[in-house]
Amino acid sequence: MFGSKKQTRNIGEQVGTVIGNDTSFKGNITSQGTIRIDGFHDGELITEGDLVVGEGGRLQSQIKARNALVAGTLNGNVEVSDKLELLATAKVYGDIKVGTLTINEGAVFRGACYMLKENAADEAE
Repeated sequence: MFGSKKQTRNIGEQVGTVIGNDTSFKGNITSQGTIRIDGFHDGELITEGDLVVGEGGRLQSQIKARNALVAGTLNGNVEVSDKLELLATAKVYGDIKVGTLTINEGAVFRGACYMLKENAADEAE
């Protein structure tokens, strides 16, 4: 508890690519690292790292990422191998495949959800 040096990893800790709030990008994005979008993206986005969609972010995209944190609007299907977190200002319209899903109060999600990881107790049976 006190004095613990437990390392915690935040989604989007080290951002490698930023699409700013006054930027619009149409096309495919492929990356190894973390991407933050505060502007507009239309296309496919694939990253082995994390995706952060800021409050002003608007995506018309198909997404594949390790983790994603969404505060803006996302129209399209999402596949996140680990954790997808929808903050209170998030609006997601599309189907999602996730390892872990967190939806904060006030967030909007309209689509189907497929959980990639089953409960460890269920797997034992």
